[in-house]
Amino acid sequence: MKSMTRKHTIVFYVSGHGFGHASRQIEIINAITTMYPDIGVIVRTAAPRWLFDRSVSSPITVHTGETDTGVVQIDSLRVDPSASIKLAWKFHRTLEDRAKREALLLERYGATLVVGDIPPVAFTSAALAKIPSVAIGNFTWDWIYQKYQAQLHLGPALLHTIREAYTAAETAWQLPLTGADSFSVFSNITRAPFVARHARHSPADTRKALSLPSDRPLILVSFGRYGLQAVNWSAVTQPGDLGVILTRDPIDPGPTLPTIESHPRLYTFDIPTLATQGFDYADLVAAADIVLTKPGYGIIAECVANRTGLMFTSRGDFAEYEVLVNAMPQLLRCTYLAQKDLFAGRWSEAAQNIMTQPPVLKVRTDGAQIIAKDLALRASSGP
Repeated sequence: MKSMTRKHTIVFYVSGHGFGHASRQIEIINAITTMYPDIGVIVRTAAPRWLFDRSVSSPITVHTGETDTGVVQIDSLRVDPSASIKLAWKFHRTLEDRAKREALLLERYGATLVVGDIPPVAFTSAALAKIPSVAIGNFTWDWIYQKYQAQLHLGPALLHTIREAYTAAETAWQLPLTGADSFSVFSNITRAPFVARHARHSPADTRKALSLPSDRPLILVSFGRYGLQAVNWSAVTQPGDLGVILTRDPIDPGPTLPTIESHPRLYTFDIPTLATQGFDYADLVAAADIVLTKPGYGIIAECVANRTGLMFTSRGDFAEYEVLVNAMPQLLRCTYLAQKDLFAGRWSEAAQNIMTQPPVLKVRTDGAQIIAKDLALRASSGP
């Protein structure tokens, strides 16, 4: 029995690694449901359900399930390569059986198109169900894992299994910030502009509504679902020339944040409360002069889309890091902050470096609309 009554249904398989995969697919889903309301959308993911509940503009169905394993994070800034390979192989060594179960679900959903960002199981499942599939991403998991050469013996056939699954994709949309050869496994590739969240309010309006100062640069601290270790907040705000925006979320608790009373130039916002006021995270990105983060597609894309500077620190042994760092200077104002300076609260010099850089040329950030049109056409042409 089909779970939706619409004639055409797209099933999205979305990696639960971090927030970036889910955030960009939500933008594409919103574009589809806005432009093509007759197309149904189902999401299979291990990403937090609240990401979709808060951000998707039209009703969709979200079915929680593990779609891939990503990399194992010790914390927000460190990766465990051995544990990553072990976990990935444990998952993918049974890929065929998983795909058979997923194929039955696809038939039950009445899927006419499968989209993957970018779990291998999506494409094997679609092939078994005889449904066309589309890959979307800026890297593939085999490309990430092949960096861990010293650990690959822990997953003897991991890369081969993942690559075989990817070859089942009918086509692939390649997003910016892609490493060399990271999409070579796909036979049909189309390049897309950035898929990114855009602010709904002007920076000035957001600062005024949220009582943020207009007389000093503001830094938004953004380290996603893995949190951030303790920072010397007193040292951060001691110079008096910076304001710092922090966010917290009761649904996804992270490290304890300092109180505004003890550090008056820290501005802490509760994400659900912001939403009730009509603001979202992209509004904070746009209102800030600088985002402090580890490099990742999602936050870089949002800074590009909202013309915000980016102060970044290293993120451990992750293949994507070098690609992102090399690309950023052509896309936005940015500078590096060593982890020792991050935790010591020595941010002022790096912030001034960014503030004095000239603006870079704007690039297109309408990838969600472009990809949505293609997916809608493919879904309507499917079984």
